Amino acid sequence: MKKMSKGNIALSIVLCIILIWAFIAVIPKPSYMEDDNPFMSQEGKPPHIIAHAGGNMEFPDNTLEAFYNAYSVDPDVIMEADVNMTADNVIILSHDRTLDRKTTLIDAPVIETYYSDLVNDAIDFGYENEIDGPNGTNVDGEFIRYTNYEGDTVTPLDVDYPEGVEPRHEEKFLVTTLEDLITSFPDNHMIIEIKQYGETGQAALEEVLRLMAELDGDYNTFARINLASFHHEIYESFLKYQATDYPNLLFSPQEASIREFFTLQLLRLNAFYNDPVTSFQVPMREGPINLATNGFIHSANQHNIAVHYWTINDPDDMRHLIEIGADGILTDRPTLLREIIQEYYE
Repeated sequence: MKKMSKGNIALSIVLCIILIWAFIAVIPKPSYMEDDNPFMSQEGKPPHIIAHAGGNMEFPDNTLEAFYNAYSVDPDVIMEADVNMTADNVIILSHDRTLDRKTTLIDAPVIETYYSDLVNDAIDFGYENEIDGPNGTNVDGEFIRYTNYEGDTVTPLDVDYPEGVEPRHEEKFLVTTLEDLITSFPDNHMIIEIKQYGETGQAALEEVLRLMAELDGDYNTFARINLASFHHEIYESFLKYQATDYPNLLFSPQEASIREFFTLQLLRLNAFYNDPVTSFQVPMREGPINLATNGFIHSANQHNIAVHYWTINDPDDMRHLIEIGADGILTDRPTLLREIIQEYYE
């Protein structure tokens, strides 16, 4: 029998590798959600408008009033909110882990602040104070009122509320809880980001899950809420809770998981990506890497994973994302995004 040459053996190995690679590239991709993913846009439909913290260039972020404003722009808006737990175990909406930026409180970590005091003292979340760093304290004790993208101050009376809804206060933007948000908008989908970390973050996650379970029967919370966190240990807890107590839990991955997916899809090996996630929230670029491509979106959609881009306030960026088929666009200016979408769909 004639022996194969080394060259022929090498060629055979290469061909086998190519065939295996090609097979992996075309096989069905694993998907956690068997049904339609409500965080994905449907074929022929525009991207979801996702009000980033309610749309914080139009009204103060993470206030109920901001979300009512976003709802007036688009009743189907997806609401993105940040949450922290207070000293008395209440989940409130707050981007920062301190309240110095948004209120007249100074040196006020959320975890050391009582929700009951925020209510009893009618603390106003309508400020945009300078702080000495992310989640920091008020620089010099000055209090700067919030102004919108046009430089105007606003009050709760400036919101276009749904019929039957009255302003909570004529001047102040009062503290808003996660329960307030869920019950005020019983049909809207939500992305809820847990900002605390470590033991406090774990306790906050447990309280969020307890609240979701309590409200699920009346408000369908597990079908409507997608949890998120930048903290790896919180993401590991998402995976644990989904595998045990909350099998219907929807959540997004943190950065390491997204990097894994991005690398695998570049190599056409994303069939090996198995994280049971619902959506990716990503910037358009990460350093030199362009994430705003139709290929990246298509690869994620093969897994029934939605792709949302943050935080997009530029009209040209909005147009580009619409044109490449983004599933959702997080924006501080939902009114502007609605106008841009109308250029394409109405």
